[in-house]
Amino acid sequence: MNTVNRAMAACLLAAGLLAGPAQAEPLKVGFVYVGPIGDHGWTYQHDQGRLAVEEAFGDQVETSYVENVPEGADADRVIAQLAETGHGLIFTTSFGYMNPTIRVAEMYPDVHFEHATGYKQADNVATYSARFYEGRHVAGLLAGSVTESNVIGYIASFPIPEVVRGINSAFLAARSVNPDVSFKIVWVSTWFDPGKEGDAAKALIDQGADVILQHTDSPAALQVAQDRGVWAIGQASDMTAFGPDAHLVSVVNNWAAYYVRRVQAALDGSWGTSDTWGGFGADMLVLSAYNEAIPADVVEMAEAARAAIAEGSLHPFTGPINDQDGNLLVADGEVADDGMLLGMSVYVEGIDASLPQ
Repeated sequence: MNTVNRAMAACLLAAGLLAGPAQAEPLKVGFVYVGPIGDHGWTYQHDQGRLAVEEAFGDQVETSYVENVPEGADADRVIAQLAETGHGLIFTTSFGYMNPTIRVAEMYPDVHFEHATGYKQADNVATYSARFYEGRHVAGLLAGSVTESNVIGYIASFPIPEVVRGINSAFLAARSVNPDVSFKIVWVSTWFDPGKEGDAAKALIDQGADVILQHTDSPAALQVAQDRGVWAIGQASDMTAFGPDAHLVSVVNNWAAYYVRRVQAALDGSWGTSDTWGGFGADMLVLSAYNEAIPADVVEMAEAARAAIAEGSLHPFTGPINDQDGNLLVADGEVADDGMLLGMSVYVEGIDASLPQ
């Protein structure tokens, strides 16, 4: 095309009289969140992954999210609404969304679905999670090393295998460095409720706990620990700012790389159902900075454990391990297989508590 023709084409385009090259419609990517994006924990970190998708793909994608979606009938409605409004890839980011995701996926076979922390798949449903128990192992090592009361408090959400597995991992690690440690556990029956989480932390401290661990989503426990002068470990996101003196470390969920990879697969047509369960070695878990008040030898021990888990030379569930009743779970020198871990529904020997039914 010569210069005159180029100029004429530009004028026609500007006037709307000549069509330009066809632009592909952006891939609509939806996220369903159990809490608010401002929880500074679980949901916040998933939303950081969503923002990473936007940064990576620009106008090739259009992302949206729905926050504070209860794990029940509302989840079916929200997921279906995203599918109905043209979302080609939908991430549902809490365990209780598993069955709703499967039900909606059956109605929309041309939509790709990804469910976090669940185990049910379909031709158009993939699953993904992080090996949170690896981070709990490091948390337990730290807690067992710094406690002076030998009482560690644990705020738990729901008695599903993911949470039970985390408690057991932290307890085994703490006992490995301090045989006198005991755990006190409060179940709050919620993922995100700062009031309940804060009250649970206070109750645990009143019972003698001087280190607080949590499997809930807000920084409320860390704030209580800061006020009461005890230690705490952050969950899902870096919670340092909420209790800089109390904060030992945070075990951070890193979803960004996974989300970018799966969106790329949806864009280039290579998306397929899969089951991803990555930990330190896959950078799906990372640690925040350690508190400078932690003794150097304790940090060195924790870092050595993290590195060994990442390279595969250390497994947090290495036998011999018994359950509360003395039944053998993992033989001496063996490691728990993924099937056992995914179905874990008993406390390990030494935990003096009952699991809620």
